[in-house]
Amino acid sequence: MNMTFGPYLRKFIIVFFDDILIYTKSFSKHLDHLKIALQTLRDHNFFLKLSKCSLATQQVEYLGHIVSKRGVEPVPAKVEVVHQWPTPRFVRALRGFLGLFDFYPFVRNCFVSPRMCENWR
Repeated sequence: MNMTFGPYLRKFIIVFFDDILIYTKSFSKHLDHLKIALQTLRDHNFFLKLSKCSLATQQVEYLGHIVSKRGVEPVPAKVEVVHQWPTPRFVRALRGFLGLFDFYPFVRNCFVSPRMCENWR
């Protein structure tokens, strides 16, 4: 998927395995970008499963984050899980907790500046 959408990555498309996120600031641009994405999929003989598609939405949950016109924010339930995480007592448990830092950058911000996370509690 990265090779297929290479020219458009991080300009208006993000892919993660077979998940495709198309983002724009205006609806007219969104339609243009959607046409490009759909044509690219067609050119490479890929198919969409309509039941898994959300088209032209104001907000979407994507990989544990909410993407909207406000930007990218963590899903509140995920933040709560981090707040309730038990204190690691063994190396393996600590490694599991530290793995959150790689996937959820907001976790790092909570420890660097707890005030940044007050509105998510």
